[in-house]
Amino acid sequence: VRRLASEGTRPKLPWAQKLTIPCTAPLPILDMLYTDRTRFVTRSVANHLNDIAKLEPDLVLSTLRRWQKSEQQNKKEMVFITRHALRTLIKQGNKDALTMIGFGATPDIQLSKLQTSTPQVVVGQAFEFSCELESRKQQSLNIDYLMHYQSAKGISQKVFKLKQVDLAKGEHISLSKRHPMRLMTTRRLYAGEHKITLQVNGIAFGELA
Repeated sequence: VRRLASEGTRPKLPWAQKLTIPCTAPLPILDMLYTDRTRFVTRSVANHLNDIAKLEPDLVLSTLRRWQKSEQQNKKEMVFITRHALRTLIKQGNKDALTMIGFGATPDIQLSKLQTSTPQVVVGQAFEFSCELESRKQQSLNIDYLMHYQSAKGISQKVFKLKQVDLAKGEHISLSKRHPMRLMTTRRLYAGEHKITLQVNGIAFGELA
């Protein structure tokens, strides 16, 4: 029932009829539920905030700051709620969201050897790429990649997680990824040039087609 209170008032619940109430209306419910000791409840609260973040990002950031300050939820679970609630804003490169989870600093890196072993991909196979990063200072990096898809209306894009890492000055890391190019219920694949862009702490680095 506690989970239903959160799920049933989400403004963007997948596979469900969309609500017409203001996205701010259920906040008093979430204020009662974020302190819950059960993960399937707090996960729903975080998913609910992630929905609101697509409409009112500043409201979500201020709500999380208020909850953190209250110390009514244990620290580990509050970290989970924060990260899960901010995942869309983090993928969008929102500076305040990245700062809240410790990745707000401008990255100072050298990107090299961004390359692919699969320059042509058949539907059902995978696009494989790799690269190397050198850190020019001690820093924490949130590394994602944007896939730029061909679509019926031009180009669409989706962000995928790659790695979170702490690096010392002069440290090198190698990254690789195998991205399946398969049919999904929510996305149709179209023939044509696709691209990826690395995104480090919300900033674009390099491009590969």
